[in-house]
Amino acid sequence: MVNPINKTIDLGDGRMITVETGKLAKQADGAVTVRMGNTVLLATVTAAKDANPGVDFMPLQVEYKEKFSAYGRFPGGFMKREGKASDYEILTSRLVDRALRPLFPDNYHAEVFVNIILFSSDGNDMPDALAGLAASAALAVSDIPFNGPISEVRVARIDGKFVLNPTFSELEKADIDIMVGATIDNIMMVEGEMNEVQEAEMLEAIKVAHEAIKIQCQVQLELSEACGKLTKREYDHEINDDELRKDVREKCYDKVYAIAISGSSKHERSDAFSKIVEEYKTTFTEEELKEKAEMIGRYYHDVEKEAMRRAILDEGKRLDGRKTMEIRPIWCEIDYLPGPHGSAVFTRGETQSLTTVTLGTKADEKMVDDVLNHGKERFLLHYNFPPFSTGEAKPSRGIGRREVGHGNLAHRALKRMIPADYPYVIRVVSDILESNGSSSMATVCAGTLALMDAGVKMKKPVSGIAMGLISENKGSKFAVLSDILGDEDHLGDMDFKVTGTKDGITATQMDIKVDGLSYEILEKALAQAKEGRMHILGKLTAMIAEPREDLKPHAPRIESLTVGKEYIGAIIGPGGKIIQGIQEKTGAIISIEEVDGVGRIEVSGTNKETIDAAMRAIKAIVAVPEIGETYEGKISSVMPYGAFVEFMSGKDGLLHISEIDWKRLETVEQAGLKEGDTIQVKLVDIDPKTGKFKLSRKVLLPKPEGYEERPPRAERSDRGDRGDRNDRGGDRNGQRNNRPPRRYE
Repeated sequence: MVNPINKTIDLGDGRMITVETGKLAKQADGAVTVRMGNTVLLATVTAAKDANPGVDFMPLQVEYKEKFSAYGRFPGGFMKREGKASDYEILTSRLVDRALRPLFPDNYHAEVFVNIILFSSDGNDMPDALAGLAASAALAVSDIPFNGPISEVRVARIDGKFVLNPTFSELEKADIDIMVGATIDNIMMVEGEMNEVQEAEMLEAIKVAHEAIKIQCQVQLELSEACGKLTKREYDHEINDDELRKDVREKCYDKVYAIAISGSSKHERSDAFSKIVEEYKTTFTEEELKEKAEMIGRYYHDVEKEAMRRAILDEGKRLDGRKTMEIRPIWCEIDYLPGPHGSAVFTRGETQSLTTVTLGTKADEKMVDDVLNHGKERFLLHYNFPPFSTGEAKPSRGIGRREVGHGNLAHRALKRMIPADYPYVIRVVSDILESNGSSSMATVCAGTLALMDAGVKMKKPVSGIAMGLISENKGSKFAVLSDILGDEDHLGDMDFKVTGTKDGITATQMDIKVDGLSYEILEKALAQAKEGRMHILGKLTAMIAEPREDLKPHAPRIESLTVGKEYIGAIIGPGGKIIQGIQEKTGAIISIEEVDGVGRIEVSGTNKETIDAAMRAIKAIVAVPEIGETYEGKISSVMPYGAFVEFMSGKDGLLHISEIDWKRLETVEQAGLKEGDTIQVKLVDIDPKTGKFKLSRKVLLPKPEGYEERPPRAERSDRGDRGDRNDRGGDRNGQRNNRPPRRYE
C-alpha cells in the first residue's frame, strides 16, 4: 500500500514545486521527489549506524547525477552509458555539500551519503536550483541528525527585475546570477557571477533569495512533522574526558597564544604548534596515549582555535602579525615563460600562482556534451593544486572536486571581461606553486596579468580577495579579516571571496560556518573587500595597465569576417573543394559556420602574408560583381564562339568572340588566346533573368583609327538554345523562317 505525502511550494509567478515522499526508494533513510514542471529529481540519504574507528570529522558525500534519458538523449561514447561526473555535476554536488555540511552536529561522525538524480527534464528549468531543496527534504524525512532544514534558490536580475529559479533562456539575459543556500534564519552559502554590479545590488539579491528560502524551509518542517521524523536517532560517536580537556587547555593555551600573536610564518607556526602538543603527549605513557591520543588531538585543536580567535578579537593581532584590513605583500611578474603565448607570476604572501595563456583557433574549442548542455566553449580556465604547494610529501593524483570548484570561480570572475567577438579560443592554466590562503583569488589576479601579457583585449582587469570573519555571541562582537590565511579559513567563521573590476563585482563565493551572520556584517565585509580589491588591482595595473598592443611573435594569427549565409556553400565548394584549395594554396586554416543567420569565417595562420592571401581568396568569392569594373581573369575554356573567363573566384563570364578585339576574328586563337591565359576583362552586362555575366576585352584596348561600327545583328528568334542557328537567315532556300508550321496528325 502506497501512501505518499505531498507538499507544494508556490514560487509566486504561477510555477509550483511539489515535494513528495513515501512512494520511491523507501529503503533509504530518507527519499523525496521534487518536481517543477517537467523537471523531476529524486534525492535519497543514507547514513551508517555508527562512526568508523578513529574518525573525528563529518564524512559526508554528496553526489548529483543526471540521466541522459531525462532529456531523451543517448550518452556519447562507445559504451553508451553514463560515465564519470561532468564538471556541471561536480559543481552542483559542491553547492549542496557546502550548504549541508556545517549543519550536522559537531560530534556526529557516521558516514552520510546524499544522492540526487535528475530523472526528467525538458531542458527549460535548471535542475541545480532544486538540488539543495531535494537533499534537505530527504534529510528532513529521515531520522539522521541534522540542524536544518536548508534550501537553495537561484536569483537572477533580468531587465532590472529579480527572478527566482530562472530558465536556461532567461539566464542568458541576466546581469546577476547567484545561487544562495540558507536556513530559515541564516545565510549559509552564496556563489555566482555578475556583470560589474555594486555591493548593495548583490546584497539585495541575497535578501530576495532568503525570503524564498524561508518558505521552502517551512514546507520541509511540515513534511518532517507529517512523516513523524521530528525526533532524530540517538548516537554516541565521541568519547570525551572533561578532566583531560581541562588539562590540555591549562597546559597548552598560553604557549599556543604566544605563538598566535608572534607573527610567524606558516611553517614556523605549524612546527611550533606541533611541538607543543607533542611535548604534552610525553607526559603520558604509551598505554595511556592509545586511549587518549584522539581526544588530545581534538582538545588541542580547540585550544588553537580559541587562541587564534582571542588574539584577533581582543588584541587585533592575526597569526602572521597583520592588522585585520592589511593585505599581505604582493609581487608579480609578466612574460615569465618564453613558450606560452602569455604568462605571469602572482605572489601574495605565501600564496603563488604561475599562470599561462594559450591562444587557439576554432579547432581548439572544447566540445561540451552534458545532458542539458551541449555546445562549445571558447574560454577555458584550468586550476591545478599540486601537493608540494603546501609542502605535503604525496603524489599528485589528478584533479579533484576542489580543483574543479576553484577553477570555476576564477573562470566566472574573468569570462565577462573577454569580448564576445574575440576570435581566439583561450585557455588559461593556473598552477599553484605555494598556498596559504585563497589560491583561487591568486588565480584571478595571475590570470588577468597573463591575459594582458598575451595581448588579449580584456575589457578591464580583474582582481580578487578572500575575506574572513571571527565572531562571538551571534555576531555581537566580530572582526572582518582581509586576505585570509589558510588557518584563518580553517579556524574562522566565514570564507568570502569577491572578484571584480574598478567598476563592480564579477563573481563571488561565500561559505558561512556559524549561525547568526547578520546583513550588517555582510555589508561591512563587502565594503572591506572592495577596499582590498582596489589595493590589489593597483598592484596589477602597476605591472601592466593595458593589454599588449599585439600578440607574441609565436602566437597564431586569426582574422575573422562575416558573410551572408548564401555564400557559405560557395566558399566551401562541392565536397569542400574550394575551401581546401585555398588552404593548400595559402597554408592558412579556415573555419566557417552559420551563426545567427550569417556565415562566420575565421582564418588563422603563422604569419600575416598567409592570412592575407586566404582573406583575398575568400573576399573574391563573396564579392559582388559590378558592371563597369575591370577584373583580371583566367581563361577556363575556349569555345568556337568565344572564351569563358573566371574573372572572380567561382564566377565565370562569357567573353564573346566579337568582344575580344576591335578587328573581326574567325577564331579565338587568332587573338593569341588559349586556355589558362590570364587577361584583363571588363564586366559590361549581367543578364537579369539568368544572372550570366557578359565580358569584354576590346573595350580596354585602344579603338583603331577610322574604325566604323558594324550594324547590329538581327534579333534572335525566341528559340532558346537553337536561336543562334536561325539568326543566320533560315534554311538553304531562304524560305524556312516564313514557312507555316508543320501539322502533326
